[in-house]
Amino acid sequence: MGADLPANLPLSPGVQAMLPLLYAAWADRSLDVKEINSLRKLADQLAFLTPEDKERLIRMSDPARVPEREQFKRWETETKRAAAKLPADRMASLAELSLSLAVEADPNNDLTYWEAFLPDLQTLEKGLGRVGVDTYRSLFPDFDARQKMEEATEAASFDPQKIQELLDGSEQATIQKMKDILQRPEFERETRRIKEDYREQVLGWTQILADEGIGALAFPEKYGGANSMRKYAAAFETMAYHDLSLTIKFGVQFGLWGGAVANLGTEYHHDTYLEDTGKLIMPGCFAMTETGHGSNVRGLETTAVYDPATDEIIVHSPSFGAGKEYIGNAMHSRSAAVFAQLIVGGESKGVHAVVVPIRNEQNQLLPGITVIDNGYKLGLNGVDNGRIWFAQVRVPRANLLNRFGGINDEGNYYSSIENPSRRFFTMLGTLVGGRVCVPRAGLSAAKSALTIAIRHGLRRRQFAANPYATETILLDYPNQQRRLLPYLAKAYASQFGLDYLLERYVSAEEKEMREIEAMAAGLKSYVTWFTTDCIQECREATGGKGYLAVNRFADLKADTDIFTTFEGDNTVLMQLVAKSVLADFKKAFAEDGNWAVLRYLGRRLNTRITEQNPIVIRQTERHQIDNPSFYQAAFHFRNRRLTQTLASRFRSYLKSGSNAFEAALECQTHMMAAANAYVEQLILDQFIATIDRQPAGPEKEVLAKVCSLYALHTIEGHRAWYLESNYISGNKSKAIRKAVDLLCQELRPEAGGLVDAFGIPDDLLGAPIGRKA
Repeated sequence: MGADLPANLPLSPGVQAMLPLLYAAWADRSLDVKEINSLRKLADQLAFLTPEDKERLIRMSDPARVPEREQFKRWETETKRAAAKLPADRMASLAELSLSLAVEADPNNDLTYWEAFLPDLQTLEKGLGRVGVDTYRSLFPDFDARQKMEEATEAASFDPQKIQELLDGSEQATIQKMKDILQRPEFERETRRIKEDYREQVLGWTQILADEGIGALAFPEKYGGANSMRKYAAAFETMAYHDLSLTIKFGVQFGLWGGAVANLGTEYHHDTYLEDTGKLIMPGCFAMTETGHGSNVRGLETTAVYDPATDEIIVHSPSFGAGKEYIGNAMHSRSAAVFAQLIVGGESKGVHAVVVPIRNEQNQLLPGITVIDNGYKLGLNGVDNGRIWFAQVRVPRANLLNRFGGINDEGNYYSSIENPSRRFFTMLGTLVGGRVCVPRAGLSAAKSALTIAIRHGLRRRQFAANPYATETILLDYPNQQRRLLPYLAKAYASQFGLDYLLERYVSAEEKEMREIEAMAAGLKSYVTWFTTDCIQECREATGGKGYLAVNRFADLKADTDIFTTFEGDNTVLMQLVAKSVLADFKKAFAEDGNWAVLRYLGRRLNTRITEQNPIVIRQTERHQIDNPSFYQAAFHFRNRRLTQTLASRFRSYLKSGSNAFEAALECQTHMMAAANAYVEQLILDQFIATIDRQPAGPEKEVLAKVCSLYALHTIEGHRAWYLESNYISGNKSKAIRKAVDLLCQELRPEAGGLVDAFGIPDDLLGAPIGRKA
C-alpha cells in the first residue's frame, strides 16, 4: 500500500516544504530508523507544521512503507520544477527548494515568513547525512555551475584569517618575518642532487638567517639574542614550510650545539661561544649518539679523563663502536659538544659534555680528530651528517660544560646535585628543547602535505554519473573525505597539544621538568608518527600528480622519515612516557595511602555507574556521541584503565621475582598503549580547552566540529579495545563510525578554509597542484 496516501491529495505549504527532503531521503535510501527518528524530532519543532502536517509526514517517512511509484514520481516532478525556477544566485540545496515550494503553496506568498525557517531547513538537510552527489545532480541540471560544491572550494563558513591568528598565537610577527625572509630570491629552491652542492646552499641559507638574528633568538640579549624560546620555536616551525634540510641544519647549529653551551655551560662558556654561535662564526655540532649505543646515553663509551698533571681533559674513543654517529653539521663544524664518561681521580662521574675543537679556521681537521661523511641518506641531503672519533684529544679543563658538575682548581669533582642518577637526568632535561621543537617542524610538513592534497582534491575532477554529466570533484567522494579530513583534524589537535607543551616548557620551574620531559617525549613521538602517516596518505590521495617531485611529496616524505628516530627513537621515548606515568601513579598511592585507594575504588565505581551502565554503553543518538562529555570521558577512561592495568601487571611480575628490566620487557606493548592513551588525552584536553577560550562565532563552531572529528575518529581507531572493555556496545561502535562519516561530510565545505588557515604562502608551499592562487 506504500504510504497509504492518494498521489493527488492536496499538500499544505508545510508538507510541500518537506517534499525535497523526502524525495532525497527515499531516492538514496540513506536513512535508518534511528536517523529518521532524530529528523522527526527536529521536524516536530518546526512552527510552520500543523499537527495534521506532522501526522502526514510521519506516514510519508516511514522506512517500512515505501512510497508508491506514482507518488514518488510526483515528489520528483515537483522538486525538479522548483529547481528549474530557482534563481541563479541561490545555492543548489534541498533547503532552497523547500523554501521555494513553501512560498509557492502559501496563499499569501509570504517570502519573509518562510525565509525565517531557512536555517531549520538547512539543519534538516544536514541531518540527511549521506545524500549522494548524483541525487543533487539529478535535481539541478546546472548543479556544477551553482554553489553547492564548487564554491565551497574557496569559501568557508568562517574567516580563515581569524583561525590563522589563533594558530600563530603571540608570535605572529616572528612567523611573518620568517615568511618574508624565506620568500626572498636568494631562498629560491633549486634541485641539487649532489649532496655537497646542496649542503653549501643550505649553509648559505643558514648564514643569512644568522645575519638576520634568527639563530640567536633563544640566546640571552647580552649575546645578540632575544632570550625567547617562543620566538625560536616559531622561526623553526616556519622554516619547515620551506626546506627541511635548512630546518635541521639550523636546529643543530643554534638549538643543539648552541643549546648545549647555553644550558650546560656557565658564564665563561657563554662569553666564549654564544655570540659567535648565533652569528655562525663558530659552527658547532652536538656529539652524543654513538654507533654502539644509540639511544642508551648512559652507556656511552667515549671517555673524558681529567689529567691533573696538565690540568687538561683527555677525550678518547676507546673503540670503533664509540665513534659519534650521524652527527649533524659534522662536515662544517669547528667545535663539538662531546658527551662522554667524565673520569676524575680514576672514578667515573657519569656522562658530561666537553667542548672539543675539531677544525681550525681554515676548516682543516685538528690532530687526533677523525671525521667520515655519512654519505647520501634517504632524505635531508642538505645536512652534513658525519661520524667522529677522538684519539687522546686534550682540551683545557675550562672546556668542561660545568653547570651541573665540574672540576675545581684543586682537581676535585664537585656538583650541586649529589645523586648521580638525578644529575644525569637533570642535564639531559635541559636539552628537552629539541623534543619540543622537532614535532613542530614535523607538523609543518604535515600541514604542507594536507594543504597540497586538499587543494588538489578541491580542483581535480574524476568520473561522472553518466557520459553527459560533469565529472565529480575528488573531495566530493566520501572515501576521499575519509582519507584526508581526519588527518586534517589531527593536525589541528596536534597543534594545540604542542602549543601547551611549549608554554609549559618556557615557563617551567625545576620541579615541573620531569613531567614536561615526559610530555615532550610523548608528543614528539605521537606527532612525528602522525607526520609520516599523514604525508603518505596525502601522496596517495593525489595520485600520479603527487608522485612528481615538483609537487613536494617526495621531499616531504624523505626528509621527515628520520623524525621518528632522531631526538630519541619514538618507541624508546614512549616507554619513557609510560614509566613516568607509572611513577606518578605509584607516587599518588605512596603519598596518600588509604585515601588514594579509596579514590581509586570510588572512581572505578563511579565509572561503572555513569559511563559503563547498560544504557550509556548503548546510546547511539548523534547528540549523545558527538559531544565532549562523551568523548572526553572516553579518552580519560582509556588512559586511566591502561595505566591501572599496567601498574597491576608490572607489580605482579616484580612480586614473582622479576627485576624491573624483565618486568618492563613483559609489559612493553602494554606500556606503548598506555603512553599513547596518555598523549591522546593530553591533546584532546588542550583542544577542548582552546575552543572553550574562543569567543562565540563561526570559527569556534568549526573548531568544535574539527575537535569532534579528531576525538571520534580516534575512538573509532580503538573501538576493539573499547568493545573489549565493555565501554561501548556494537551498535554504539557503528553509530560512532556513522558520526565520523557525517563529520567528514559536514567539514568538506570547510576544508579549503581550514588549510588556508595554516597560512602557508604559495612560494613556500612550492607545489603547483597546491597553490591557492
